[in-house]
Order: sequence, then C-alpha cells, then structure tokens
Amino acid sequence: MASSTTFLVLTAVLALLSWQVIASDPSPLQDFCVADKESHVRVNGFVCKDPKDVKADDFFLAANLDKPRDTTMSKVGSNVTLINVMRLPGLNTLGISLARIDYAPLGENPPHTHPRATEILTVLEGTLYVGFVTSNQDNKLFTKMLNKGDVFVFPEGLIHFQFNPCPDKPAVAIAALSSQNPGAITIANAVFGSKPPISDDVLAKALQVEKKTVDWLQVQFWGDNHN
Repeated sequence: MASSTTFLVLTAVLALLSWQVIASDPSPLQDFCVADKESHVRVNGFVCKDPKDVKADDFFLAANLDKPRDTTMSKVGSNVTLINVMRLPGLNTLGISLARIDYAPLGENPPHTHPRATEILTVLEGTLYVGFVTSNQDNKLFTKMLNKGDVFVFPEGLIHFQFNPCPDKPAVAIAALSSQNPGAITIANAVFGSKPPISDDVLAKALQVEKKTVDWLQVQFWGDNHN
C-alpha cells in the first residue's frame, strides 16, 4: 500500500514538473518584470528593469489599433500589427501579446504557425474563412466561416490561416496570443524563401515535383505581412 501511495505521489510531482517544462512562457515571480532592453545580459526573454525606474509608460503604447492598416503593399492582401514585448516592455514575463489583422477583399493571412503560443481570434468586421491542420499522421483540417463577433482558437504550434472570401469588402480581426513573443513561421516563406535556400533536390523530393518548379518558386518574392 505504501509503495502504491509513493508511486502516485511521484507521478503527480512529475506531472507538475512536466507542465512547468512545457509552459510557453514562465510564470512571473513578482508583480511585473518590465523588459530592460539596454541590458547586455542575455537571458531567455529580457532582464527586469529596476522597479524603481519603472514608469506607467512601460505598460502603455499608443498603438492606434483603431485605425485601418494598409494592405495594398502585401502580396497576400493582409497586414498584421503585432504588439509584443519588443514594442511594449511591460509585457515581459506576462505571457501574452496582441495583434490586429487587416484583410483586403480576397486577402489572407497565409498558412503559418506560432511556435510559442496558442491564438484566440475574434472578427471585428467582415467575414473570415479560418482553419488549422493537426500534426502527423492525421493532418486533419478544421475550418469555420466566421462573422463579426465570432471567436476561434488556433492551438499552439499548429499550422493555421485566415482568408477573407468577400471580393468587395475588407475584414478586420483582433488576436490574443499566449506568449510575450509568440513568433511566426509563414510556411511558404520558410520553405521557399529561406536564406540560404533549401536545396532544390530536397524540396523536389519532398513535394514530388520537378526541380524547375522548385527553382521557379524560390526566385519569387516572399514578402512579410507583419509590421
């Protein structure tokens, strides 16, 4: 009986430790840890500014998120305005960030992934066709058509997208992400626009296409829709 109890306690402790290990961002150990971007000390995140030097402006950003963004310069017809710890130092260690996404008519936020965050998105204006794909082996696609006021969740690390199906109306969404620095990997940009480029032999084999098709894709301009 004693050995059974010991095993259960040990299992519970290991589960708690595992949860801490896989958490996207560490939990804060004080009220706040405003990022000190002037520090030369390298840590996973940012060193804390001395609390005596912290001001209200460290938690404030005049981001103008109520203003429409220009989508005409984006080849995919979208503009992502991300508010993360790089722009708002007070977010350091708090495990959250925010983005406004503007979509031109028929514009999209192309398939991408956030390696460090789950995303929850709500539509402010227009309509969006959204979805995500599960990991191997299933690669199951979950999709939904969202209207104004609707909410959808994209699990951490999974490839997802948003598309404005309306040919004559823009769309706007706000997304919250569970990391101070969620990161973004746009699939096409990473595969075809890496520097230096991935060998066309590798990509031709992986995609089961001719190398000339890969070569053509790699010389395209793979622009970023984030600012």
